Amino acid sequence: MKRGSKRTLCVLAVATLVLGLMLAYAFWPAPMSAETALISRGQMRVTIDEDGEVRAHDRYVVTAPVTGRLLRVALREGDRVRARQILAVLVPVPMTPGETAGQHARVEAAEASYREAQARVDHARADLAQARRERERGQSLVDLGAISRQGMEQLRAIETLDMSDLEAARARERSAAAEVRAATANLKALEAGQPVEVRAPVDAALLRVDEKSERVVPAGTPLMLMADPSRYEVIVDVLSTDAVKISPGMRVSVEDRGGDVPFDARVRMVEPGAYTKISALGVEEQRVHVIADLKGPPGRLSDGYRVLGRIVIWERDDVLRVPIGALFRCAEQWCVFAVERGRAVQRMVRIGQRNAETAQVLDGLRDKDTVVVYPPTLLTGNARVRSQ
Repeated sequence: MKRGSKRTLCVLAVATLVLGLMLAYAFWPAPMSAETALISRGQMRVTIDEDGEVRAHDRYVVTAPVTGRLLRVALREGDRVRARQILAVLVPVPMTPGETAGQHARVEAAEASYREAQARVDHARADLAQARRERERGQSLVDLGAISRQGMEQLRAIETLDMSDLEAARARERSAAAEVRAATANLKALEAGQPVEVRAPVDAALLRVDEKSERVVPAGTPLMLMADPSRYEVIVDVLSTDAVKISPGMRVSVEDRGGDVPFDARVRMVEPGAYTKISALGVEEQRVHVIADLKGPPGRLSDGYRVLGRIVIWERDDVLRVPIGALFRCAEQWCVFAVERGRAVQRMVRIGQRNAETAQVLDGLRDKDTVVVYPPTLLTGNARVRSQ
C-alpha cells in the first residue's frame, strides 16, 4: 500500500472517531437540574398556629346603680383611675316602691357575689397548695429519673398559673367587697334623696366610656368599661381536633404581625366546650377557646388586638431534620432522593414529628447527607443530578 493511501486511512479513522465522540456527547443524557438541601441537626418545634385576640384578664363593667340624670362624664378612654375614685355622678329621681325593693335586691346580690368571691379565693388557695405538693413530688421523681424534665416544667408552669389564679381571685374578692359598699351607699343615698356617686372598684384603666353626655339613664345602663392594665391574656381559637393535643402549661409564642420579638405566654385553660364557626370558605368548624396568660407586659398591644398565637405542642433542641419538600410517598412509606456521587438514590426513611417546614428523621438518613428538594416527576433512581 502506498504511503499516501495509509495517510488517508489514518485521517479517515481519526475523523470517524472524533465524529463518534461528538455524537456520543451530543446524545448522552444530561444531568437533571434539581434543588438540593443538606440534612442537619438543630432545634425543631411543632406548633398549632391560629389567630387570637388579646383581652384584659379582669374586666369591670360600670353600670348606673339607679335611674337618674347622669351628669357629664369628664373621663376619657385610656385614663387611669384609682380605687374609690369618682367616675360619674347620678341625680336620682324619686323611687317607687318597686325601685326601692330593687335597690334592696341589688345589695343582697352584691353580698352574694362577695361570698362567692370568697369561696373562689378558698378554692384557688387549695389548688395552689395541691400544685405545690405535685411540684415537690415531681422534683423527687425527676431526681430518680421517673419523669421527664418537660413534665417537671409543666408542673412548675401549673403552679405559677395557680398562683396567678389566686391573685385574680383575691382581686375579684376586693372588687366584690367594693360593690357591696357601693350598693349599700347607693341605697342610703337614694333613701335620703342625695346624688349618687359611682366609684371605681379597683385600680384600673378605662377601655371604653359608653355614656359621656348628660342625660337620664335607667338603672343598669352600662356607663363605662374598665380593666386591670397590668394583666392581659390571649384567647386563641383552635380546631377541636387540635385542642385535644393542648394541655395547660404549654408555651405560646404570640406575634403581633409587625413586631420583631414575639411575646411569651403559657396556656392556662382549654375550655371544655366547643362551638360552631363558619370558615371563610363556608365550611362548618368545631372550635375551642384556648386561654393563655402573657408572661410580661404586652407592649403596644391592648385589649381587643388581633394576634397570631403559635402553641408549642412539641419541641427539641437536637433533632435530625429533613425539609418537608424532600419527602414523597412510595407505597406505604416515606422516601427521599439522596444525592450520592452526583446520582439520585431513592431511600426509604422513617420520620417522627413534622411541622410546615421540616420533619424529624428517625431512620434512613444521616447528618450531612444531601437530598433533592421538590424532586421533578421525571427523576428516577440512579439518574445524574446537577444541584441548582
